[in-house]
Amino acid sequence: MSSINTNLASLTALQALRNTQANLSTAQSQVATGLKVGAAQDNPSTWSIAETMKSDNSVLTTISDSLNVGNQVLSVTSNAVNQAITVMNAIKQAVSQATDPNADQAKVLTSLQALGGQLKNIVTSANMNGVNLTDGSQASFNLIASYTDGKGAAASSIGTINLSLQTLYKTGSTTSILQGAKATGSASATDFTNLAAGDLAAATIGVTLSNADKAIADLTTYASNIGAMQSTVTGQTAFLKSLQSSLTAGVSALVDADMNEVSTRLQALQTQQQLGVQSLSIANQNSQMILKLFQ
Repeated sequence: MSSINTNLASLTALQALRNTQANLSTAQSQVATGLKVGAAQDNPSTWSIAETMKSDNSVLTTISDSLNVGNQVLSVTSNAVNQAITVMNAIKQAVSQATDPNADQAKVLTSLQALGGQLKNIVTSANMNGVNLTDGSQASFNLIASYTDGKGAAASSIGTINLSLQTLYKTGSTTSILQGAKATGSASATDFTNLAAGDLAAATIGVTLSNADKAIADLTTYASNIGAMQSTVTGQTAFLKSLQSSLTAGVSALVDADMNEVSTRLQALQTQQQLGVQSLSIANQNSQMILKLFQ
């Protein structure tokens, strides 16, 4: 039926053209942005999940940066402790030389005092980013290592890696590893940062050697603990990088547009648009055909 009041064919063609133009606009937006879900209105559920994953990823980035800085602090500390062990071995060797009756005790003591000064310099120089893990300025060293998002159902949580710190040298201290070394059975402690002639006396030199062994053992234990934490930090950093890659890939799968598919669909929609315009033109001509009936 043909009607001069309502052109059903034109309305149908117009609706089809509007749908095509809407889909074309969506495809053009995806081509321009590379995203199939660029805002909440595109797909509220998917957008929300992707935003949560992005937020988690940003937290992991912060944690990774913190671990990298922390690992540098540990590296500086490890080098300092290892250097202190080297100096302590030199001190032990020099003390052993002092047991020789023909040794020049004054020269040996001068050498030992110079080595003690090196120990002090090592500790005071073991500073990274304002942090020193050898001078007794803090009791522990804690690094944020993980983050668990409670997703609103529970409280989010932070995991840490912790290292109990040892004091190698501290001004005025009598309990640090280097200032208060006292082996089991020793009558007194030895301050290897400030050795005196009495530490080389025949009655005490054996104690000095025993205490040197104690200091070296404590330094070695501390170095092992630092190394263990370094290994943990390195492993956790690698895991976080893997986790970040997975989150990034997950977000991409949720919101990124398949450009091959979109470009193909864009070409098809452009063709549909052209055909829609032609169909609407043909439908509109039907009304003009009615006029010929009255000629």
